[in-house]
Amino acid sequence: MKITVLGTGGVGRAVAGRLDDLGHDVTMATRDPAATAARDEHAAWADTHPGVRLAAFAGSAAGADLVVNALGGDVVLANLALVGDDLDGRVLLDLSNPLDHSQGFPPRLFVKDDDSLAEQVQRAHPRARVVKSLNTMNNALMVDPASLGEDTSVFVSGDDAEAKATVTDLLRSMGHTDVIDLGGLETARGPEMFLALWIRTAVALGGSDFNIKVVRGPSLRD
Repeated sequence: MKITVLGTGGVGRAVAGRLDDLGHDVTMATRDPAATAARDEHAAWADTHPGVRLAAFAGSAAGADLVVNALGGDVVLANLALVGDDLDGRVLLDLSNPLDHSQGFPPRLFVKDDDSLAEQVQRAHPRARVVKSLNTMNNALMVDPASLGEDTSVFVSGDDAEAKATVTDLLRSMGHTDVIDLGGLETARGPEMFLALWIRTAVALGGSDFNIKVVRGPSLRD
């Protein structure tokens, strides 16, 4: 597939690198490509993925089969506005979380309960096909869940069945074996609010190399 990854931070690099390794045609998008390319950490990463292009947000999603939102939650809507109408009709895989760091640690959620960041993205871009997934784990596990040594769970939420099927296939190609379809996009509120528990678990364990596993009782097993 032709895939555009929005964001060049740790999440964006992890996802873009894995998709490149899987043989997809990958473009990474950022606000200032020249400034990003000049950063030592990005330059070192780019040396290992020479086939991944770097572009500005505007125009980066034109012709893409899938767009991955790997942006920080606090800048998602502003930067998606720069991508604009190129999101129309695209499958938009949203990895972001609505974390508010303005009052220190642990961060609060700036949207929760009766709304979600994923739904805000959908309202801002009503012709995009938004699917929420992968936001409940660190970026290393997003792209290599098998590194934990046992199967764990990942969730998908979205209103477009075909878009969810596309994302599910992509997740499986990255090694996710237990993909749970929660339903419509409003169900993304649950995985986003899980971040409150995820952060505290990471503090208690002294690291984020863990993931949730949904263990079914006998009545729920296939």
